[in-house]
Amino acid sequence: MGKRALVLLSGGMDSTTCLAIARSEGVSCWSLSLDYGQHHRVELEMAAYQARVQGVERHLEVFVDLAKIGGSALTAALEVPKLGPTQGIPITYVPGRNVIFLSIALAWAEVLEVQDLYIGANQVDFSGYPDCRDSFLRAFEQMANLATRAGTQGHPFRIQAPLLNWSKAEIIHKGLALGVDYRYTHTCYDPPRPAVSCGLCPSCRLRLKGFEAIGGQDPLEYLT
Repeated sequence: MGKRALVLLSGGMDSTTCLAIARSEGVSCWSLSLDYGQHHRVELEMAAYQARVQGVERHLEVFVDLAKIGGSALTAALEVPKLGPTQGIPITYVPGRNVIFLSIALAWAEVLEVQDLYIGANQVDFSGYPDCRDSFLRAFEQMANLATRAGTQGHPFRIQAPLLNWSKAEIIHKGLALGVDYRYTHTCYDPPRPAVSCGLCPSCRLRLKGFEAIGGQDPLEYLT
C-alpha cells in the first residue's frame, strides 16, 4: 500500500510543517485535529485548510470538551501571560491534551491500519510542557503497542516527531523550503480578533523569534 501516516494537525506552524515533511517523504497522510474547547479556535480552520491544500486523504476533527475540566489559560477564564518566559510549567499548559490527542489518533490509526503517527512536538523552543518531551513520546509508543490489537499482533505503532530537537528557525526554514504558506497557520494563544495575533504571548514570541533568526518576515498580522 505504500507508506501511510496519521498526522496530528493543530493548525499551528509546527504541526503544519510536520505534515509537509511527511508528504515530502512520499507518505500518504490522514490528519486529525482536536477541538478541545480552546479559545483560539481559528487554529481549527487553519488545520482544515492545510489538510486540504497539502492533499491529505481525509481530515477528521474530533470534539473533546477540556474546557469543562479547565486548569489552563487556553480553555478557562485565566489570563494568558504576556510578560516573557515564566518559571516552571506555564498556565497555558492544557492538562492531558497530548495524551488525549495521541490516544484518539491511535484509535483511528488502528482502524485505518496506519502504523506511523506524526506529531509536531518540540522539546527545544517549547514552553515547558511535559507532554512535548521525547521521554513522554517513547513511553506513549510503548503503551500503544501493549494496549492495541495491532500492537500485540505484530503491527507496532511508531511515534514520529521530526521536529523534536529543532529550533523554531530550523522549523520555519524547512517549512518554507517545502512550500508551506505560513499565512494559513495560527500560533497566538490570545488573538485579539480573528486573523490577528497579539504578538506578546509566549507562542507569538517564539514564532517571531524564529522568523527573525532566519532574516524573514512573518506573514501574519500582529496587534503590536
